[in-house]
Amino acid sequence: MLVLALDTTTRAGSIAVARDGRLLHLHEGDASRPHAERLPGDLIASLGLAGVGLPDVDVFAVAIGPGSFTGLRIGIAAVQGCAFATGRPVVGVSALEAVARAAAAAHGLATGSRLGVWMDAQRQEVFSALYDLAEGEDGTTLQPVEEPAVGTPDETAARWHKLLDGAWCPVAGDGAVKYASALAQAVGAQVTTLGPPPLAPAIALIAGRTASRGEGTLPHAIRPLYVRRPDAELARDRQRERA
Repeated sequence: MLVLALDTTTRAGSIAVARDGRLLHLHEGDASRPHAERLPGDLIASLGLAGVGLPDVDVFAVAIGPGSFTGLRIGIAAVQGCAFATGRPVVGVSALEAVARAAAAAHGLATGSRLGVWMDAQRQEVFSALYDLAEGEDGTTLQPVEEPAVGTPDETAARWHKLLDGAWCPVAGDGAVKYASALAQAVGAQVTTLGPPPLAPAIALIAGRTASRGEGTLPHAIRPLYVRRPDAELARDRQRERA
């Protein structure tokens, strides 16, 4: 199964081409250029460097969030366009799950471990999720301990301190790295933080397993996972309150 995976949750983002779980090509994006300027050209170029073409792709995969609202919409639209053109299914993947899988693989975390994820949500907030790593039929699975949430680093650390009963686990993601000092201060001890590698390979792996179970969807069925309400909705509510 050939998978083309795209992550646009960050400014740089990444693209991966994988066949049957084996990475053929990884492209790390140029953070100095907006996604709208680079896509779908980078997708086609990545396929060429992997030695395949768009008609060869069996399933398209995309990070559905949380992340930059604009980035998510651009990434989802690019993958939807490719899927519509080829008649192939799409798999949407949580960026928080992709961070957890990428970090667990990169740092050799064993099943039975617990792993937290903090993604930088801007506005001095983090998107967060907490997982247990368990053994599944097709490899390591993630069992949610706390579902995706958003809050300040202090709020999230205080909530997790109670949830973990003080027995802290590693925390992965750019938010964990950015707010490492705030995390340590809130917890009262140093917490291991893991910066994630590019997410597209993890997205490709997750999507390949999902598609092999027949759980791919039609392109129009993909929906962003915002976690936090978009700025436009918040602004509209404030206008209504003032009115």
